[in-house]
Amino acid sequence: MANVRLLDQVRNTVRTLHYSRKTEHAYCYWIRFFIRFHNNRHPRDLGGRDVSVFLTYLAVNRQVSASTQNQALNAILFLYRKVLDIPLADIENVIRARPGKRLPVVLSREEIRRIFSFMQQPYLLMAGLMYGSGLRLMETLRLRIKDIDLDRRAILVRAAKGNKDRVTILPDPLEADILRAIQRVEALHQRDIAEGFGAVDMPYALARKYPDQARSLHWQFLFAADRRSRDPRSGDIKRHHVFESTIQRSVKRAVYQANIRKPASCHTFRHSFATHLLEDGYDIRTVQDLLGHRDVKTTQIYTHVLKRGGNAVRSPLRMLA
Repeated sequence: MANVRLLDQVRNTVRTLHYSRKTEHAYCYWIRFFIRFHNNRHPRDLGGRDVSVFLTYLAVNRQVSASTQNQALNAILFLYRKVLDIPLADIENVIRARPGKRLPVVLSREEIRRIFSFMQQPYLLMAGLMYGSGLRLMETLRLRIKDIDLDRRAILVRAAKGNKDRVTILPDPLEADILRAIQRVEALHQRDIAEGFGAVDMPYALARKYPDQARSLHWQFLFAADRRSRDPRSGDIKRHHVFESTIQRSVKRAVYQANIRKPASCHTFRHSFATHLLEDGYDIRTVQDLLGHRDVKTTQIYTHVLKRGGNAVRSPLRMLA
């Protein structure tokens, strides 16, 4: 029972700091794993050396990636610093794994056309926004009707990675599909209201501060699910957005049907968005703002996949042909 109470403290702290649900699940998983690895000893009885042993086990025995090891370390540091308020001794000796630098997978424009030809709505619109606006998968699914500005041809991305807002472009070819998606959500919302429902999840307790807004149309998700579901935190019946696994399966199937020999995923559309903008001559700072990168060095990785510099060199082998 002690472990259960401790994890409840972790969840409460995560929610107080407005971390995402994915972060909450990941942190609880690694903290539970850490406790069980040390024979269910309470973390108060453990220290930096025990953390180091655990991380070594993950790297050597479980052969996890560097990013996974760092996620486990972040969860344990969160436990000690934010939940237990205990300084970890010898934490300086814990070495963070450094992920290797990997070039992103980028699709050509023709490959994207082929993939889109095998997709149906609403997944085609989702993929179009990820490629045409540079949105991440969850940024796409969490779009609300109020975030779409058709007059300015802009999309407001709320609380993106790093809890930052940004504005990105709304592609003109998607306007008609977006209007149809809004009409679909409006019909679902009217039915929900008629049946005594209609509330939607709102961040930062805004539903208590503005109770009428939770049942308004403009707060509804653009990609609302077909069925209502029970909110895991409040227990209320609401209409959430579609699961990410549905669009992921649709993209994977379309990539296979298009006979694309690349490990393409939903995030590949975002990589292709940045690369194609740079190919078209847009400056890297503009692309950085559209992607929401904090550091321009993150955006610079796309310059390595352009057909410039070393990639434009012709092999001497062709001279033998």
